[in-house]
Parts: sequence; structure tokens; C-alpha cells
Amino acid sequence: MDSQLFNLTGKVALVTGGSTGLGQGMALGLAAAGADIALVDHVTSIETQVMIEKLGRRAITMEADLMKMESIPMVVEKTIATFGRIDILVNNAGIIRRTPAIEFSEKDWDDVMTLNAKTVFFLSQAVAKDMMTRGYGKIINIASLLAFQGGIIVPSYSASKGAVAQITKALANEWASKGITINAIAPGYMATNNTKAIREDEQREKSILSRIPAGRWGLPSDLQGVAVFLASPASDYVNGHVLVVDGGWLAR
Repeated sequence: MDSQLFNLTGKVALVTGGSTGLGQGMALGLAAAGADIALVDHVTSIETQVMIEKLGRRAITMEADLMKMESIPMVVEKTIATFGRIDILVNNAGIIRRTPAIEFSEKDWDDVMTLNAKTVFFLSQAVAKDMMTRGYGKIINIASLLAFQGGIIVPSYSASKGAVAQITKALANEWASKGITINAIAPGYMATNNTKAIREDEQREKSILSRIPAGRWGLPSDLQGVAVFLASPASDYVNGHVLVVDGGWLAR
């Protein structure tokens, strides 16, 4: 097998929501494979940047409110100004609001749909314009098991992740001929800040773990190999796919 299939040396990745959790895990995986990383988050934290630089890669950290579409040009322009281009985009930033559907507010609906779906589309659009100048690029969207299932008390999150799956397929249809692959990762139940409340609910956690064949919560490191695969030449003929990483949840 060609040892260069998973080599990202010389590539530049833009990762949103990269300061903690899944975003941090994927950013570190891409950096370990050789990529330089531009990190974007709504808070200022250089923890991930420091970890990447210790791997011998270059990194920058940008603070931006990605719920505001006017932040997108700044993020793209600063990344290109620093590194010269964007080869890989990881649309990881997202939020979740937990309220029974009968009580769900319009604001919570709009906030979640904006960041989780609208921003994914328009950031992909902005980055794809740079990728098309070279006829090559990798876009990785973060979906969820709830792209396939309805979930409980998270109606806007479920809707937004269903939208991510369909955005992924729609863009693949249009941009595959331009040399760009657009795929999504659908994580299962992962040990992150978003699931803290569930993991602290003893009864709910027990119920979830009983259904995961792997018998444990997923970790940010569980997405590293998947992200590298979808960002590398190894996946050049994989397009419009939603890759589930769930310890076997959907198979049960």
C-alpha cells in the first residue's frame, strides 16, 4: 500500500470549534498526519494551538462568532493570508438545546439551525471558492446519529444534523467534478461537553451504555483516524458519504 495515502504533509486544514472536544481531537489527528491547522472558536483558547505546535506543525487560533455570516470572510481570508490556501475544511462547530418539543422556543430553534446548518453551508461555499482555484479540496462536515434518528428533547438539533447530511450530499453532487470531496462524520454518543448532562444522569447513562455494543462512550481520539482518512488521498473516490462512528449503536 502507498504510504502516502494518509500523508497530509504540506496541507492546510481549517477546523471550526477546535478548542475542545471532538474538534480538538480531529485537529490533533490532522496535525499528526502532517497538516498545518487554522482553528476557529467563539472563545479565545490557545490550548489546541500549543498542542499542535508541539507536534511540529504550524497553527493559528481565531476567535469568531460563526452564527454571524459576516464572520466567514474574515476567517477564510485570515487563513489564506497566513498559510496561502485551504486544502481541508472541518465543519465541527455546533450547539445543542434540550427542551421538550412542546415547549421549544423560536430562538433556540433559530440559534441551532443557524450554527449547525446555515454556517456549514456558507463556510463550505466560501472555502470551496479557494479550493476550486486548484481543483482539489476536502470538506468534512460533522453530522450525528440524529441525522438518522429523531432523538429526545432535541428537535432543532435533530433537524440541523439531518440538514448537514443532506448538505453534504447536495454539495458532493455539484462539486465532485471540481476535485472536491464532501463527506460527513456522524459520531455516536461521545464524552464531550455536549453530553455532560446526560452522562451525569445515572439512569440515562446506563440506558445508553447498555445499547452501545462497544460498551463505552466515544472519545475525541476515536475520530482522528476517520478525519485523516476523509482528509487524505485515501478517500479521493469517497464523496457524499455519511460515515458513522458510534461503537455499533446503529447496528444494534
